Amino acid sequence: MKKTIQRPGGLPPSASTPVVTPLMPSVVYASDTPDALDAQYEGRAQGYTYAREGHPNADVLAQRIDALEGCEGGIVTASGMAAVTAALLGVCKAGDHVLGGNQLYGRSLRMMTEDLPRLGIATSLADPTDAEAFAAALRPETRMVLIEVVSNPTLRIADLDGIAALCKARGVLLAVDNTFTTPAAIKPFERGADIVIHSVTKLMAGHSDVTLGWVAASDAQIAQQMRVFAVTTGLTPSPFDCWLGERGMMTFDLRFEKAETNAKALASWLADQPGVARVLYPTRPDHPDAARAQSVLRGHGCNMVSFELKGGRAAANAFAGAATGVAFAPTLGDVGTTLSHPASSSHRALTPEGRAAIGVSEGFFRVSVGLEPPEALQATFRDGLNAANAVPGG
Repeated sequence: MKKTIQRPGGLPPSASTPVVTPLMPSVVYASDTPDALDAQYEGRAQGYTYAREGHPNADVLAQRIDALEGCEGGIVTASGMAAVTAALLGVCKAGDHVLGGNQLYGRSLRMMTEDLPRLGIATSLADPTDAEAFAAALRPETRMVLIEVVSNPTLRIADLDGIAALCKARGVLLAVDNTFTTPAAIKPFERGADIVIHSVTKLMAGHSDVTLGWVAASDAQIAQQMRVFAVTTGLTPSPFDCWLGERGMMTFDLRFEKAETNAKALASWLADQPGVARVLYPTRPDHPDAARAQSVLRGHGCNMVSFELKGGRAAANAFAGAATGVAFAPTLGDVGTTLSHPASSSHRALTPEGRAAIGVSEGFFRVSVGLEPPEALQATFRDGLNAANAVPGG
């Protein structure tokens, strides 16, 4: 019998197995011999060595998300932006060009406009609702296109099929951030995506208590490039966060369905309220991309609603201060409804003119609808609207 003078390790013998995945926080894993370690690194044996290179809790969570997205080999990362980083910097090099949607998540936009150019990767932005605009913006050196199916925060619907066909014809990789929509509404690999990205922090984990991302590629070589980059740069997730994320995944389908139902009801109610200039929700007939939303999202609207108050920043302050039943916080996907003001949070780095160009005013709010009773949400939003409408000009 092999003896050890180190920590005893291992689990007590048991004829039964745990129902819940064990939390495995070990940073290092011991091998029997150098030959055994070689076998692991060379792919002849399955195992773990050092947690930055992978650990069991990350793999269990990755496999659950892989199953939802219909792929294999997904990589769990320390955040959604770590997943975006793995895709962009793990694949692209100096001299390449990346074309992005002009309404990406704020930090993705910052990476596109500031960080990639600093590293010698050229970038530009185009309207993802217009495949012809993307065609005009492509260059011979374009390596990747990055879009969101539903834009943040104005909920515009990308011409996914048109852009996917364009990328395939031009030999350009298509990366799709599926955070807002999730695989419950659309599976981008089935629509021509080469890379799919998630901020697992949001609706998938669903409880605002983990920070995680996930990225996968349909091509094994691209997936390996992203994995090596993630390991080298330390984009590794915490085992505890992965364990919590897996717990959240157990109720994902139920939470998605309930939140989507609540969001649709809230959007309809808001559209009839005084002081509301407009409401954006994908299944509404007055949505600017209503026909495409039906085709791309298969009738889903997801859990996000955006709306604009008539009274500008003063009305926005009054609304947020009075709607005390929801958290005013720049996040989404929680079991509780959260309210975000893009002009002061996710899109604050844009100029007023830049925000106006994409339809984000000082009175614009993005709502991540949770699981509360619809009547409770309406009561809270009514309090906010009453306060906003009492402001001069509201």
